[in-house]
Amino acid sequence: MRDRVDRFVRTQVIPCEPVLDAGGPPAAAALADLRVRAREEGLWALPLPAELGGGGLPFSSYADLAEAEGASDHGPAALGSAPLLDVTMLARHASGRVRETYLEPLVSGRIRSCYAMTEPDVPGTDPFLTATRAARGPDGTWRISGRKWFTSGAATAELVTVMARTSGAPGDREGLSLLLVPTGSPGIRVVRELPVLGATGQYEIELDDVRVPGDHLVGGEGRALDVAGDRLALGRTLRCLRWLGQARRAFDLMCGRAAAHGGSRGPLADHQLVQQHVFDALLALRTTRPLVHEAVALIAAGRDARTEVGLAKVAAARMLQQVADSAIQVHGAAGLGPDTALPSLFRSGRTARILDGPDELHITSVARRVLRGYGPGPVTPG
Repeated sequence: MRDRVDRFVRTQVIPCEPVLDAGGPPAAAALADLRVRAREEGLWALPLPAELGGGGLPFSSYADLAEAEGASDHGPAALGSAPLLDVTMLARHASGRVRETYLEPLVSGRIRSCYAMTEPDVPGTDPFLTATRAARGPDGTWRISGRKWFTSGAATAELVTVMARTSGAPGDREGLSLLLVPTGSPGIRVVRELPVLGATGQYEIELDDVRVPGDHLVGGEGRALDVAGDRLALGRTLRCLRWLGQARRAFDLMCGRAAAHGGSRGPLADHQLVQQHVFDALLALRTTRPLVHEAVALIAAGRDARTEVGLAKVAAARMLQQVADSAIQVHGAAGLGPDTALPSLFRSGRTARILDGPDELHITSVARRVLRGYGPGPVTPG
């Protein structure tokens, strides 16, 4: 199955990347065509529930496939696994009516979803400063006002999960809730697109007295951080798996270049400095992969994986940036231009060190957790 997914991404998705990256109607048409082909090949929505039309693979089995899908940023969307986080969250924490209304359309790809947590001028690592507010009206509906940014895919999504304050004031450690908001609701609008190092897909959105039904509360009032914690652990690990796939793609490009190109001094592959790049990149890949799959195993077993996820996230982000950088160096000027995927892969590596929490957040949280085991009392090394 991994070979089939890998072949589909490399022969079907990657050739379409220039169109998909450009966005607009041509990109939508290309993505729709890829999804038809994925269904025809039996590769659609492999990690999503079988009773809803997915492949039903458990996360432990899907992990290897996620690496292959992730070789392209568009792989998860083309193969139908992109809504895994939202489907998992809603299946566990949403009301019966919400599950009945939205889960099957999400799995089938008829609708898309996004997640809005961070806000302008507020550190994304400190959700307690959330200022977006939701209040329940006399009729039981929620009325939401606020602004969110770096919301992936907001311009084309039919649903957005919004973290909002349902009680207290910004800075309070209690009172945060999640609400599922149809993006067609009056009062919600896309303020602007936020290109990330030139790449599209991130948006700032505004909610002005947006009304949603009372049963669109996800996980219960005041439980946003509990639900978000589960979501983030799975989401960060998924990103790490996909970064492994992208790093492998950059590594293959580097080795292919070294083997096929040279100059008056002979093939690049014979140069010791090029061999150093190859060795260091392979070492980074081989040492990072076990960390990521250790986090996968703990999450699949329902165990506490905070330390392992933090280690994997920092290691995978650094590894992707390192491997992509080496691949660019071996390509020379060709690695900076539009003829390879290397600029995009390097951009992914650089943004990876900030997405889903910057390196510094994970470093300090993991170190504090480990050091607590060395305090007074029995020593319990991490």
